[in-house]
Amino acid sequence: MLDPVSWITENGQIFREFNAEIDSLNGKLRLIDQTLLPEKLVYVELDDTEAIFDAIKRLVVRGAPAIGCAAALGVAAVVRKSTLENASELLELVNNTADSLAESRPTAVNLFWALKRIKKSVAGMSDSAEIRTVLLQEGLGILEEDIAMCRAIGAHGAELLTEGMGILTHCNAGALATGDYGTALSPMYVAKENGINVKVFSDETRPLLQGSRLTAWELNKAGVDVTTICDDMAGQVMKEGKIDMVIVGADRIAANGDAANKIGTYGVAIMAKYHNIPFYVAAPYSTFDLSLKSGDEIPIEQRNADEVRKGCGKLTAPEEVNVYNPAFDVTPHGLIAGIITEKGIIRAPFEENIKKIVR
Repeated sequence: MLDPVSWITENGQIFREFNAEIDSLNGKLRLIDQTLLPEKLVYVELDDTEAIFDAIKRLVVRGAPAIGCAAALGVAAVVRKSTLENASELLELVNNTADSLAESRPTAVNLFWALKRIKKSVAGMSDSAEIRTVLLQEGLGILEEDIAMCRAIGAHGAELLTEGMGILTHCNAGALATGDYGTALSPMYVAKENGINVKVFSDETRPLLQGSRLTAWELNKAGVDVTTICDDMAGQVMKEGKIDMVIVGADRIAANGDAANKIGTYGVAIMAKYHNIPFYVAAPYSTFDLSLKSGDEIPIEQRNADEVRKGCGKLTAPEEVNVYNPAFDVTPHGLIAGIITEKGIIRAPFEENIKKIVR
C-alpha cells in the first residue's frame, strides 16, 4: 500500500509507528504531493507551520483521515524542530501550531479531532523532552490507529461484495486519503485479497479530478479493475445496469447520519435511490461529529474560483463570470443504506444506532 503520511528521520528512515530509536533523531512529516499525481509520485518533507498549513490547504494531502494524521504529525515536527527548552513556551507553541493548522480546512472533522487529541496529550506537562516524545508518540499513534481502522472498515465492507459486482465511487477515499487502505476503497482491496474481483467505476470528480487522478491511479496500481467516467455519466451507467452498489467516503457525519462528502456525492445518492442501488458511506469513528444534530449544521468549505475556471489545466469559464465552488455537499441519511465503520455497519435508525457504536 501507499504511505501518503509518514515520519522521516534525519538519516532517511521512514516510520509509521513509534519506537525508541526515532525519539533521539530529528525528523519531519513526510507526505505524497497529491497535486502532482498521476504524472509524478513525489514526497515532500515538512517541519514548518506555514508549509504544513499550505500542504493541507492546497490539497498536497487530502482526505479527512489523512488530514488528521498529517496535522498531528505536523505539530510534532514543528515542536521537535524548535530550540525552545522552557516547557510552558513549548506548550504555547503546541497550541499555537495546532490552532493555526485548524484553520486550513473547515469541513473535515478528523482535522479538529486529531489536533484536539494531540493538544490534550501534552497538556500540563512540565518537561520539554517529554513533551517532544509524547507528541511524536501520539501523532504516530493516531496514524497507527487509522491504519487499523481502515483494515477493519475493509473487512466489514468486503462482506457486502460478490464476484463481478459493479461499484461506483466518487472522489478519492482510498489509500491516498487515509493512513492505509482507505475507507470507501478498503472493501475493494480486502475483497481482492480474498479472491473476489469487482469492477469499479470511478467518477472523475470535478473540479479537481480526484476520482480520475487519484482513485483510478491507485486502484490500477493495486491491480483492481477500474474505469473512469465523467461525473455526468453516473446516471447513464446506473441505467445500463453496470452499477450494483455505491460506496463513498465522508469528511463529517452528523448525529442523525447525514454525511458530508466531496461535492457531487449528493447527486449520486439521489440517482442511486432512483435506480434502487444501495448507497453506502464508509468512515471511521473519528469522522462522526455528534455535536451536530444534522447535516444542516456541517460547515461547507468554499474554495477558490480558479479551481473551476482552470481545473482542467486551461480556462473553462470567462474570467468575468461568477463562480460558485463549494468543496462538499451533504447526503441526507434517508438516502444512505448503511455506514461502514471499523466496528461494523450502521443502519437505520441511524441516530439511535450511531450512539451505540460511536462513544
